[in-house]
Amino acid sequence: MPLVRITQHDVRTATQTKQLTDIVQDVMLELFDAPPGDRYQIVETLPAGSILAEDTGLGLERSDGVIIIQVTQQGRDAQQKQAIYAALAERLGAAELVRPEDLIVSVVHNQHEDWSFGMGRAQFLTGEL
Repeated sequence: MPLVRITQHDVRTATQTKQLTDIVQDVMLELFDAPPGDRYQIVETLPAGSILAEDTGLGLERSDGVIIIQVTQQGRDAQQKQAIYAALAERLGAAELVRPEDLIVSVVHNQHEDWSFGMGRAQFLTGEL
């Protein structure tokens, strides 16, 4: 169950943001083996200039179109992580939603006990999931 947080500047329309979230979800389903109906996304849109993202010495030129995608997940290996980095850059770039230079992706690992999907229970631990 990936939890995806997408942080962007307010340079995209609502339609573009919806397209972006759909592409991200498709990548989660295809490459992170997220089950159907398992969509957890938070979209945060900030005024231009609110995201400070330097190039980390890589020579990248960032624009106000920068997007940071943080994926909280469990059990994915390095190969799956590299696959989503590449797929997100390729698909979002092809859809002209973000330049590959402006895409930052971070994958964070957690455990089964770190989730409650409601009702105050840890469904992974109780066997409900």
